[in-house]
Parts: sequence; structure tokens; C-alpha cells
Amino acid sequence: MSSALWPYLIPPSTHGNDANCAVSARGHRITFADGSEVLDADSGLWNVQIGYGNEAIAAAVAEAAANGSYLHSFRFENTYARKAADDLLQVCGPEHYGRVLLSTGGGVANDAAMKLVRHYHALRGRPQRTLVVALRGSFHGLTFGGFALTGEDLGQRVYGVDQRLIRHVTPNDVGELRDLIARSGQQIAAVVVEPVLGTGTVPLTDDYLAELVRLRDETGFLLVADEVATGFGRTGTFFASQTWPGRPDVLLSSKGLTNGTCPASAVVFSQEIADAFTGHDAILTHAETQGGTSIPSAAISAAIAEMRRLDAVVAGRRVAARLEAAIADLVERHPLVTGSSGRGCFHTLHIGGPGGHRLSPPGVAHLVAAIRKAGAIVHPGPAGIQLVPSLTYSDAEVDELMACVEAGIDALLPTAAPAA
Repeated sequence: MSSALWPYLIPPSTHGNDANCAVSARGHRITFADGSEVLDADSGLWNVQIGYGNEAIAAAVAEAAANGSYLHSFRFENTYARKAADDLLQVCGPEHYGRVLLSTGGGVANDAAMKLVRHYHALRGRPQRTLVVALRGSFHGLTFGGFALTGEDLGQRVYGVDQRLIRHVTPNDVGELRDLIARSGQQIAAVVVEPVLGTGTVPLTDDYLAELVRLRDETGFLLVADEVATGFGRTGTFFASQTWPGRPDVLLSSKGLTNGTCPASAVVFSQEIADAFTGHDAILTHAETQGGTSIPSAAISAAIAEMRRLDAVVAGRRVAARLEAAIADLVERHPLVTGSSGRGCFHTLHIGGPGGHRLSPPGVAHLVAAIRKAGAIVHPGPAGIQLVPSLTYSDAEVDELMACVEAGIDALLPTAAPAA
């Protein structure tokens, strides 16, 4: 079937394939236009924390569409957005955070955060603080601001992305972080980190986080936690940064925020930052046509309520324990599985070939396709695959997922050398 649709990040030669055109989803399974039904181990691009088709969230969206339609936050407020902000502040920690800016996606939230931190320092009489630091291997979106922050080479030069005020350092390298702060500390507005780097699911170590917080407290830059991927129970707590030795000044949330039902994100910032703006009656120059509108705001409140009703964070810990045990077993006994990384329901399985070769991008694509043929959707990762199940998986679904993964890896065995 032909279509005018230009889908994201796949070559034109694959457009229009019914095997890749989803028609419905329920629970943890997706049905495609070719009639196939598969287990989703990608949580709908990490968004669907508590399964597809949640009736309470759908009802909230329908009510807002019927009674609120397009009520926005562009020089106005609406009751849906007010409630969403209040509900989100409660799960983030109202003893520390003060205000919530609603946005439409993770990349845009990173853009807004960079404006926020620079404006904050200007209000505090520190206009020279304009540098923003991120980590190599990080992913902060593909909007121009988020793309500049992203610590992978994804064609930023080709697209003319301006990275002159961005610096990147190696994750978990305390020495490199200290050196940068020693050289440029008074010019740094903020350090932006993912608690678990999204692309390779690399957790930041306790030592690195402790030093990051210490340097923040000592030198005055702001600490931004990009929890687009790790928020809403993905790593064992509602937000991963809740276990840090010090709270971040800014927290970004998106995936999981509406359980994938509506485009939404949030920039949650500390009372100290809020006080700087209110004290000067300063306007942050950021606004979005669809940011903080009634329908996604209603979805945010409903998703938070459903996370609580389902005790989803605790449920996710149970899923994670079974997943981690199965991964450890596969690493131990499969000749092509070289290791794993990650935390909670957010892992990468590293795959190799004979002679210790890393699996190449074509090899990864072949593996993802083989696992799909076996009955499960997984996300490609660096030299391997990501396993990102919903927090509400059953034990049987975890076992089914791992059986599909092993069948897919087994399919590489006869051709492991060419694929690697």
C-alpha cells in the first residue's frame, strides 16, 4: 500500500511496508497491517510505561477533548494545565521543586531548559555563564537545541547545528569533569545529564554523581537531570534523580508522562530558580502552540493517577528483577552475548561475533528483524539491542520476550562473522 507519509529514521526503500504499519495496540502487544501481532519490548519508544489502551487515561483525554478542546497556556492558563503541574510537582518533590513549564517533547524541553538556565544566571548578575555541558554518548533530542546537546555525531554539522556554547565530557570520568570545571567553571550555566545515558543505557556511577553534585554546590552551575527516558518508574524509583546525593535544579520529563497518549513534556525547576524569575517579574521567552493545552494536561494527571493505582513503580521493580536474572543467564551461556548494561526496565544487551568483534549497525538491524520474526519488538542499540519492557509486564511476558531474543540471536550463529 502506498502512502504520502514520510516516517522517521528509516530509508525510503522501506516506506509503505504493511509489516511496519501498526493498526492497534492493547496491553503490551501491537497489531500490524499485515495481520501480525507482536510483543512490544520497546514500551512504544519508551513511552508506554503501563501498557496500551489504559481506559482511565483514554477517558480523561476524551473528557478534555469534549469539554476543553483547545485551551492553551499561551498568555493564558487553563485548569487542566494547572492540575497537571500540581500533580507532577507532587511526584517530583514539592519540598524542592517550585514550578512546572509544560512543553511538547523531550527535545523541546531541553531547548527550554537551556534558555531557563542562561536567563536565571543573567537575573543573578552572571551573564557570562552561557556554556552548557553535556555528556558524550548522550541523547537530548533532534531539535536544534537538543541536537546541539546530544553527545553523538548524528550529522550536526550537515544540518548546521550551532554547538559553540556546548561542551561535552566523557560520562563517569571524574577527572575530565573536574578539569573542565577548573578551566571554565565561571562560564558554565549548567551541566545536563541523563541518569542513564539513553542510547547505550550506561548508568552514571555513584562516585560521578557525588562529584557532580559537589562541584555544582561549590561553583554555582545548575544541574539538569534529563529524565525523558528514566522518569516514571523506568529505573526503580519514580525519577532516577530521587536517589542522587543532591537534587537537580531542573528535571526534564517526557516519555511516560502521558503513557504515550499525547505529545507532552515538562521542565520542572527548583523554588530557587522560580524565586529569581518572580523576584524580577521576568518573562522566560519560551512558548509553544500545543504546550500546556487541555488534552495532554488531562493525560498527564490521569497517567500519574494510574501509576499510583497500579503501584507501577513497585511492579516495575519486579519486572526488572526477572529481566535482569534472565539477562545474566543469557550472558553466561550464549556465545554471542558479550555483556549488558542498564538499570531497572532499561537495558542494553551487547552482542558480538567471533574474534570479539562488535556487532555492526547492519548486524544490529538483522538481529532486530530476527527478534521481530520470533515475535517481539526490541530497540536497536550500540552493538546490540535495548530491552525496555513496560512496568506492568507479567512474568510470562518477560519469559516470552527473552525466548524471542534468544531465538533472534541464535539466528545470527551461522552468519555471525559476516554480520559482525
